[in-house]
Amino acid sequence: MQMISFVIPCYRSEQTIEGVVAEIKETMAKLQDKSWELVLVNDCSPDDTMSVIRKLCSENDNITGIDFARNFGQHSALMAGMRETKGDVVICLDDDGQTPPSECPKLLKALEDGADAAYAKYGNKKHSPFRNFGSYVNEKMAEFMLDKPKELHLSSYFAAKRFVIDEMLRYENSYPYIMGLVLRATRNIVNVQVEHRSRTVGESGYSLGKLLGLWMNGFTSFSVKPLRIATMLGVFFALTGFIYGIVIIIQHFILPDRVVGFASIISLIAFFGGMVMIMLGLIGEYIGRIYICMNASPQYVIKERIKHEKQD
Repeated sequence: MQMISFVIPCYRSEQTIEGVVAEIKETMAKLQDKSWELVLVNDCSPDDTMSVIRKLCSENDNITGIDFARNFGQHSALMAGMRETKGDVVICLDDDGQTPPSECPKLLKALEDGADAAYAKYGNKKHSPFRNFGSYVNEKMAEFMLDKPKELHLSSYFAAKRFVIDEMLRYENSYPYIMGLVLRATRNIVNVQVEHRSRTVGESGYSLGKLLGLWMNGFTSFSVKPLRIATMLGVFFALTGFIYGIVIIIQHFILPDRVVGFASIISLIAFFGGMVMIMLGLIGEYIGRIYICMNASPQYVIKERIKHEKQD
């Protein structure tokens, strides 16, 4: 019998996670040829999410709870959850009910048809404009930095075969980036059209700071293209400065009375100085991440694992 493992990162989901779990149970009850397990990862949520997870674990012997010591982010929570799974297929989804578990048979069918991973694609996304913009930027970044096919849509709702998950879990450094890890493991990825629901409780946990952090992970964790861009920009501006210097010399001999304005010189110095600082900052970001990884900074710290305790 094939086992399906669900992984759900939980943050501010005190009022929603029980409904998501109930829908998983209802959906999997219809798939008689499959068993299932669920891993709930509490990413140090400030509300009472962990108490709800404890309750669900006490009532279900196939649900495991993980409690982080501090907030590490969605991608670290997914890595922790996937390390706890034993299933032949792993399905990752959100804790807010916007990614309906009832649609997971479509993802499973895509894997049965030969795909290594299947991502949900939404016809009409019900996220806020800010979140949709963040998703758009993330898509474009993945296309440029990770060579993601333009027609492939990546989302937080996906299913992957065991060998893909095992390959992803080989990554033990800080700053995991799930989309990059999937694309590094396989390119046999398909999209499946699924429904996307409106949020009924609360708001997205992704702030501008978290989105910027996610983009930085994508920039620096799996691609050296930013460094190459910095090099090309450096060459371009160095040539520009050299050519401009020649122009000034020529103008000096042709028009000896011409005086180069102080403001133009200062603006050029400020512009090129700013470019140098940006490039040095980018290089510093790479070096800093190397330093953090060399110091074995953890992807996450698990404070507690909760499993069902069978009664005698």
